[in-house]
Amino acid sequence: MRYGFTTGSCAAAASKAAAYMLLTGKLKTEITIETPKGIPYTAQLVDICRKEKEVSCAVEKDGGDDPDITTGAYIYAKVSYGESTEQKIEIDGGAGVGRVTKPGLNQPVGSAAINHVPREMIEKEVMQVCQLADYKGSLQIEISVPDGEKLAQQTFNPRLGIVGGISILGTSGMVEPMSNQAILDTIRIELNQRRVQGFDYVAVSPGNYGLDFMKKNYGYDLDRSVKCSNFIGDTIDMAVELGFQKMLLTGHIGKLIKVAGGIMNTHSKEADCRMELLAAFSVRESVEPEKIRKVLDCVTTEEAVHILEDSGKLLAIMETIVERICFYLEKRAKGKLQIDCILYANEFGELAKSKEAAKWFTLLEQEQVQ
Repeated sequence: MRYGFTTGSCAAAASKAAAYMLLTGKLKTEITIETPKGIPYTAQLVDICRKEKEVSCAVEKDGGDDPDITTGAYIYAKVSYGESTEQKIEIDGGAGVGRVTKPGLNQPVGSAAINHVPREMIEKEVMQVCQLADYKGSLQIEISVPDGEKLAQQTFNPRLGIVGGISILGTSGMVEPMSNQAILDTIRIELNQRRVQGFDYVAVSPGNYGLDFMKKNYGYDLDRSVKCSNFIGDTIDMAVELGFQKMLLTGHIGKLIKVAGGIMNTHSKEADCRMELLAAFSVRESVEPEKIRKVLDCVTTEEAVHILEDSGKLLAIMETIVERICFYLEKRAKGKLQIDCILYANEFGELAKSKEAAKWFTLLEQEQVQ
């Protein structure tokens, strides 16, 4: 699998090249930077525009074999002379780069959504050029992405309160194919954003279906929830680290049945024992052996739920499952986080919930009217 380079690496490369052309007066068609991971990145420069007091150029984003929506986008940097006589680099975002409107993100409200690592990369690379050219004044750098506003609609940015474009991101400078780190980073951002807003409780769900279920059944807007994907254990760890006191996990039986077996990453490549666990809980409630065999032969948990409903033991089984889910969730949290759970199926709605989950309805309703 081929690695790619982040928007941050592209922005740093374009900035370094534009600064070089501005300060030396020489044309540059490719440039090399060092990523935070220590791997050099040589970028080809396009759409070079040289003027007396400013230079702009672009680098085409290459996400490697990762299905990154920004792959193919042009990341521009415009470098111009600053007014200050001090040697400093001022970085801002232009068209297509988002602007932060909510607290709790990597940059303060009002700033361009250029995260701190890309900012450090840009400053480091441009300062090298300044030293090479013996330039001791200030430079202004504007990063822009012509298609950024359109691309941002396919990202979490609108939900996070980043308006007007994409974010310039990257902690290692590299894009790993099918990287899980981007998802984990987004989960942390959403949790941190909520914590900064003063909440010590958080509603979490693995996916959009769970968030939609919460909104439809309990009137809780998905924009106030955190989507944890398959990373239930990691989300708990982050919530504890950030100082949350309570968490509500709402999820489909197909995902959360795995948690009842102590599985904290519910991706199918990590584990898929859904029917085996449903069968085990059915044995505990003395379901007929023939129905248990049918459960084991099911392809979907929705199909298995139908069989368990016919057994007359569905409620008892689901209540036991929720108890075990909470047991493993609390074990992961090591007693530092009170966790409740709501379990549902698409065709059946709510299947069961933990004893304290009902209190969340009042809490969430109060938040909705704030």
